[in-house]
Amino acid sequence: MTDEPSAVGLMAGIKVVEVATWAFVPSAGAVMAEWGADVVKIEDPVRGDPQRGVTAWGIGPETGGIGPFFQMFNRGKRSIGIDLRTEGGHAVLMRLVSDADIFLTNFLPDARTKLRIDVDDLRARNPSLIYARGSAQGPDGPERGTGGFDLVSYWARSGAGRGAMAADTPYPAPLPCPAFGDVQSAMNLAGGVMAALFHRARTGRALVVDVSLLGAAVWSMQSALTASHLLEIDELAKLDRTHPTNPLANTYATADDGFIGLSMMESDRYWEGVCRCMDRNDLLDDPRFRDAGARHENAEALTTELDAIFGSRPLKEWRARLSSQDGQWAAFLPVHDAACDPQVRANHYVGDVTYANGVVAPVVRAPVAFDTQPTPLTVAPEHGADTEMVLLELGYDWPEIEQLKEAGCVN
Repeated sequence: MTDEPSAVGLMAGIKVVEVATWAFVPSAGAVMAEWGADVVKIEDPVRGDPQRGVTAWGIGPETGGIGPFFQMFNRGKRSIGIDLRTEGGHAVLMRLVSDADIFLTNFLPDARTKLRIDVDDLRARNPSLIYARGSAQGPDGPERGTGGFDLVSYWARSGAGRGAMAADTPYPAPLPCPAFGDVQSAMNLAGGVMAALFHRARTGRALVVDVSLLGAAVWSMQSALTASHLLEIDELAKLDRTHPTNPLANTYATADDGFIGLSMMESDRYWEGVCRCMDRNDLLDDPRFRDAGARHENAEALTTELDAIFGSRPLKEWRARLSSQDGQWAAFLPVHDAACDPQVRANHYVGDVTYANGVVAPVVRAPVAFDTQPTPLTVAPEHGADTEMVLLELGYDWPEIEQLKEAGCVN
């Protein structure tokens, strides 16, 4: 259930078959389900997607029986348990893809070949099938058959982890949250599939869509990557908040250990308003700070002054004071608060979902709106919950379904 209006159904009538595990590619499937597609997730009939049982980052049974990782990456889908290694299971898959629009997978090349689910295998049954692959390092090159997760393929190899590393720490920065790189890459894959659907509608030709964690990460780091080569350096210099280029684009601590981030790139435009909201009109007459050039030359002195000013009042008061001027700023807040942010709620970025056990939790929508209408938020399926219904839709009768179950082809 959801507490907000119904969806625009952008992908209504589109059928997606997903053979994927963990977070990256399943997240792309969740986006398509949110946009109205019928996403049928194929899971191992015994083990299911290994993401179902993952506990990490201090997340365990205290979540009320809700597995947040699997739920976030698989909401809105239908689940069918199929053993693709069996002839009967493979036959079910072929029936599924015969009228599907999109096939999603993150299985490695050798596994796809062994299971007979590679491009040529499925296109022989359905030439119009858009085949979408998510990989760790991309479809070509010496590591095309090597797996990976976002810590290694996205965060480490792209330079993002070192880029986020503070100058005085001995290790690269950790991922800021579970599946951080996976969900960024998933939006790229979902967007690529939408482009492929558009291309098929115009030309009748189905494409193979490839997105990798490494490619998505390099895209995210592109400004630093290009600049490092132009400057012939390994990586960009670490920013020093005590010597900023512009003290009005910096971070300051408040009296109660909060943090305020200023991002006033046009500092001459906002300097007067900032001084007035701080009750420090005297700074306007200080020749060291009279304009952007002077503030740059005296950045250390002004940063020291602003440190003392911001450190004299609590975060709540600074939020009120800074709201009285026009420059850009934000408080650094714990992620828990994002679900309650009035701006987040007003734009339906987050909605509340009620699970079968009565637990209510906020869930984040895909960050795209169509005609300003929020898409619906639903729960992820139980393991194999839709097996019988999907088989009936495919034309199997009950005796045939029982035979498939007895043979271990489906759950």
